[in-house]
Amino acid sequence: MTRIQADLLLLFAAALWGVAFFFQKEAMTHIGPWTFIAGRSLLAVLALSALIGIARRKGWTEGMAPGLPRYAFMCGLAFLAAAFLQQKGITTASVTNTGFLTSLYVVFTPLVAWMLIRSSPPRTVWPAIALSFAGTWLLGGGTLGGLGTGDHLVIAGSIFWATHCVLSAKASQLGRPLTFTVLQFATVAAISVVAALLVEQPTLTALQAAAIPILFVGLVSTAFTFTIFIIAMRHTTPQEAAVLLSAESLFAAAAGSLLLDERLNSTAWTGAALMTAGVLLVQLGPRLGRRLSRAGA
Repeated sequence: MTRIQADLLLLFAAALWGVAFFFQKEAMTHIGPWTFIAGRSLLAVLALSALIGIARRKGWTEGMAPGLPRYAFMCGLAFLAAAFLQQKGITTASVTNTGFLTSLYVVFTPLVAWMLIRSSPPRTVWPAIALSFAGTWLLGGGTLGGLGTGDHLVIAGSIFWATHCVLSAKASQLGRPLTFTVLQFATVAAISVVAALLVEQPTLTALQAAAIPILFVGLVSTAFTFTIFIIAMRHTTPQEAAVLLSAESLFAAAAGSLLLDERLNSTAWTGAALMTAGVLLVQLGPRLGRRLSRAGA
């Protein structure tokens, strides 16, 4: 796979994740966040297990790599925390706000990489954080108090999405995309099913009402997109991937506008633009700096 092909796959995944915000919000009118996460992750495990079975019958098998179960477990925990905070937040936050606030994980990713794998963040991360903070402030109407509890939960979730991105990048080097993804979501499913039964006690009627959102998110934006994500990550850089995946916020805004008639005022759009600028700066800034240095030399 070429780098261009990998980047196009990631952009396609971003589009599917952006549209998925609509289905995630729709599901919350029928079931709780733990139940939704349990449903999507169980579907993902079943779909990926079937795919692995087909691959084995055709003579293609991935096997197990040293360290893979450990990375899968850690990524599963990071995904679970991020998904719960996002799902709980989208109950009251708009689809548009959820998309833009989730994109903050791109800014947090270099900081998480610094803490977890001692990868020094680029200098551009600091002005990017300032732009993102200003953008968040404007998205809330010029005051952080303008953001609701749901918005704050989504912001907290973006830190765990950043953690998931860093760990997934490390795991992708082991070269077992299907095995890794199914083990990751098996971890998510095991914990979320127990939590759903203990905390939410979902009914069959509620599950039937939320069937379409669960099917879309479980099969399309979980099993399918996370598999192509881990495949594409082997052929591009985490920084480039993060830029492309951050486009999900634009797709989320489009879905919110077309399907839910959500609208942002001029102040909020200015904030969204500043957040997008911060996301692009933290990823494209270092590359531009290197090119300018070479040109000056």
